[in-house]
Amino acid sequence: MAPSLRSTRGRQPPPGALLAAQAPQRSNALPADDWTGRRVTIMGLGRHGGGLAAARYLARLGARVTISDAADGDTLKESIEQLRDVPIAELKLGGHDEADFRTAEFVVVNPAVRREHRCLQVACQSGARLTSEIELFLRACPARVIGVTGSNGKSTTCSMLAAMFTADGRRAWLGGNIGKSLLGELSQIAANDWVVLELSSFQLAHLSDQAPLPQIAVVTNFTPNHLDWHGHLDDYRRAKRRIVREQSPSGVVVLNPHDAQVAEWSSPASGQTRAAWPLEAIPILAVPGVHNRHNAACAAAAAETAGVGKMAINSALRNFRGLDHRLQFVAEVAGRRFYNDSKSTTPQATIAALAALDGPLWLLSGGHPKDAHFEELARAVVQRARGAGLFGQARESLQTCLQAQRAGFNALATEQLADALDWCWRQSQSGDVILLSPACASYDQFRDFEARGETYCRCVAALR
Repeated sequence: MAPSLRSTRGRQPPPGALLAAQAPQRSNALPADDWTGRRVTIMGLGRHGGGLAAARYLARLGARVTISDAADGDTLKESIEQLRDVPIAELKLGGHDEADFRTAEFVVVNPAVRREHRCLQVACQSGARLTSEIELFLRACPARVIGVTGSNGKSTTCSMLAAMFTADGRRAWLGGNIGKSLLGELSQIAANDWVVLELSSFQLAHLSDQAPLPQIAVVTNFTPNHLDWHGHLDDYRRAKRRIVREQSPSGVVVLNPHDAQVAEWSSPASGQTRAAWPLEAIPILAVPGVHNRHNAACAAAAAETAGVGKMAINSALRNFRGLDHRLQFVAEVAGRRFYNDSKSTTPQATIAALAALDGPLWLLSGGHPKDAHFEELARAVVQRARGAGLFGQARESLQTCLQAQRAGFNALATEQLADALDWCWRQSQSGDVILLSPACASYDQFRDFEARGETYCRCVAALR
C-alpha cells in the first residue's frame, strides 16, 4: 500500500545528556535475505537517496517498514514522492517517536544521526539491532568491493578507479557517499564485477562490529574534519581507521605514503598493506594540483591490486577530466579565470586548492565551520592570495585569523556568497584567478556543497 503521510512531533534528547561512551552496543544478527514480517524503523529518510533506497529494498523483501524523520513533508517532498509505489507501513515526519524504536526489531540509521541519539539508546535497550544502508549493501553484494575513505579526495579517487576498470573493459559500480545507493542495483551486479564505494567517517562509524568490509581498502589522507559530529579528533580517527584495523587477513589496504598519519596506519591485524604508486609513475593529468596526483597514485595501486592492467590505468588517468565542484574551471570573464571548488569543506582541502592554481588569486571561503581551526589556512591565504571574500557563518572567524597573520590583509566579511564574489570581481583585474574554495560545510546557507557550487556558477554567468 502507499505510505500514509502522518506528521508527528517527537521528543528530542536534551543536549549533552548522553556520553559517547554510552553509545549502544551493535549486533550483526541481521537476516541474510528473509526480511518477511520483520519490524524495521528507518531513522532518517533524508534527501540523498540512502534512506529511500533502504526503504524500497526492505519493503520489497517483505519487511514492515516504518520511516521516521525529524524533517517535515515539504522538506522531504521529493523523497516521499518516490515511495508512492512502495508498501511502507508508516511514514512519520516532524520528529521521532520513541515508540517506533521501542517496538522495532531493526533500526536502519541515517549516517547523519549521531550514535548517542536517545532513540537509538531506546532501540537497543529494547533489543533492536542497528544497521545502515551501507551495511545492508555490503551484506548482500555479490561482487568484490573497493572501499575508499579519507578526509579529502575520496570522490575523485573513486571516480578515477571506476574509469580505470572501464578502460580495462571491466564492469564497475560506483556508489556510497559519492551520491548513489547501490541497493537498488543489486539484481544487476554480478559476482565478477567490482564495486567502488566512497565511505565517509559517518558511514564507517555506523557499521556494526561484524559488518563485512571491502576486500580492498584505500585511505587517501587524514586531517581534522567533522569534529562537530564526532566530538573529538580521536573518535574521528577511530571511525576512519576501521577500514584498516578490521581488514580480514585476505584483504589489501592501500595507504598514501605522502600523508604522515596514514602512512603509519597499518597494523598486524590487517591484511596485506601496500603503498600508493610513486608520483613519478603517474602520467600528466588534466586536473590540477599535487593532491590530485596523490589521489591518482592511490587509485592506481588499488586498481592494480584488483588486476587492472597498467596501460588501462594510465589511459584512464590521462583522460580523467575531474568532477564538478572540485577545482572545476567555470569560465573566463574579462580576463579573470573562475574556479568552483565547493567540495573543499576543510581547511586542508582549500590549502591544496590554493597550491594547485597559478597566477594572482582571490579566494572565496566560508560556511559552517564544523569546529575547524583556521590558523594554518590563514597562513596559506596571506602567502598565496591577493585578497579574500568571506561569507557565511565562519566569515568573522576567518577574518580574525587572517588579520592575526597579517594586519591589514585585504579581506571582506559579508553574509552572502554573491556579495563576496562581487567584491572579489571589483577588486581583481585581468589575469587574476577567482577561486571558490570554502574550507567549510555548506549547510548554514545551502542544501549541500553542490547547491553552493551551482549558485557560484550562476553568479559567474551573470557577470558576463
